[in-house]
Formats: sequence, C-alpha cells, structure tokens
Amino acid sequence: MKVLLIKDVKSLGKKGEIKEVKDGYGQNFLIGKGMAKLATPDVVENWKSEQARMEKELKDTLARLAKEEKELASKNLVIKKKLAPAGIQGSVGKDDIAKAIKEQMDIEIDKKIVELKKALKTVGEHKVDIKLGHGIHATVTVEIVGEE
Repeated sequence: MKVLLIKDVKSLGKKGEIKEVKDGYGQNFLIGKGMAKLATPDVVENWKSEQARMEKELKDTLARLAKEEKELASKNLVIKKKLAPAGIQGSVGKDDIAKAIKEQMDIEIDKKIVELKKALKTVGEHKVDIKLGHGIHATVTVEIVGEE
C-alpha cells in the first residue's frame, strides 16, 4: 500500500514523501492516526497543488514584509506628548507606537511585535525594533516631540 505522509513519522519518513508500507500499518496506524493519506493520484495532485499554493503565499508574504521593513526603516515616526517638568507626561508604549505607525505610514501592525523593553519617557529620538515575522526585523526611529 502506498501512502502520502502528511506528518513526519519517526523511522519512516518526512512530511510529503510517498512510502510503500504494509496494509495493516498503513490503514490502521498511519491513516487511522491522521499521519498519512492513501496515495491515490488525486490525493498526490491535491497535495502538490496545496504545497505550490502555500509556497506562493509565503513568497508574497515575504515580499510584503520586506517592503514594510524598508518603509519603516526609511521614515521617522513622530509622536507628540505634553511636556512635564522632567520629560513628558505619561510615557510612549507599544500601543502608542503601533497606532502612530498605522496613522502615519498606513501599515497595520500588532502591538505585540513591537520590541520595547520599557516605555519611552523622554523627548528625543529613540530606536525601536519591530519583529515583522519570518526573521524580518525593522528598526524604526521614534521621535518624541514635547508640546506645551
């Protein structure tokens, strides 16, 4: 019996491989546990088309993230806060940075991907790292401007 592995199976093979196995092992264990599918021509063709679609989607995502990274690195982000006797009133956190990126650069990001050890509390330029995903990081210059 030929099966298409849809998960890595120890001592048998990797995901996506077609293996010849005994009928009972293939039917009862591999297919029964959802680790493989019977390798009919339709199943194999669907698998290949799904893998091609996922690869194209990944390429598109990487291209979009690279474009966003360049855009984020090329522009300064300006956030205005009221002045206090020492620094600014309150602080600038991940949420403020994510909102400013959405408003000023029209890039939708989640505040969870903004790498900020602690909130920014002083006027001036600060470098903030943003993890966009798939190993792509962007360094954004955040300029905090005080206003009376």
